[in-house]
Amino acid sequence: MPNKDKTIKEAIQQVMGKSRKGRVKIIRMVQKNHPELGSSRIRRVYQQEGLALTKRLRRRIHLNPSNPIELSLALNKEWGADFMSDALVDGRKIRTFNVVDHFNRECKGITISHSLPARRIIEIFERMIEKYGKPQKIRTDNGPEFTSKRFQSWLSDQKIKWSKIQKGSPWQNAIVERFNRTYREDILDANWFYNINQAQQITDEWIEDYNNERPHEALDYQTPKQYAA
Repeated sequence: MPNKDKTIKEAIQQVMGKSRKGRVKIIRMVQKNHPELGSSRIRRVYQQEGLALTKRLRRRIHLNPSNPIELSLALNKEWGADFMSDALVDGRKIRTFNVVDHFNRECKGITISHSLPARRIIEIFERMIEKYGKPQKIRTDNGPEFTSKRFQSWLSDQKIKWSKIQKGSPWQNAIVERFNRTYREDILDANWFYNINQAQQITDEWIEDYNNERPHEALDYQTPKQYAA
């Protein structure tokens, strides 16, 4: 290295310190201490001596394939599951976990709680399986409850396929999303909830009506129970 460049290199190293600084910032800091140095000379030494910032490695983009809904021709072929959020009168947040059978749009259940971790989700599914039988697939988004090792291990043990939707594509879980809108309009937006038990009781009564009394246009105006019979 020419002697004239050694001074510039030392000046650059002096202002670099231990923090990450880009070329433009380095040039200005060096010129602040050495106004006689031109920016082109500083830039040349900065690049030739390998002092430029190491480029951050780009995060690997994992495959995110589309997963359109398939027509279910029998009960328990595929269940759709999703969360919703609301609040009690006192402002405390609540979550609902909704599960719907794609075949007849039957609501397998809605569980309401302040917290619904993967462990609780597994318990909910196990109760539903005991009551309705085991689904071949469960369709969900990529939420942490579903991507957790605990839930994935449970799916594997149960030999249930995880039918995950594409990130940012809620329409790929359209059946439960449509159900959520109805539940939101009929229950969450129409009632004041003072506690979890009250919200669960009102919800359970609504599910009974939804499955047994309310005709659905998508089912040729039959109820879920009638359609499955």
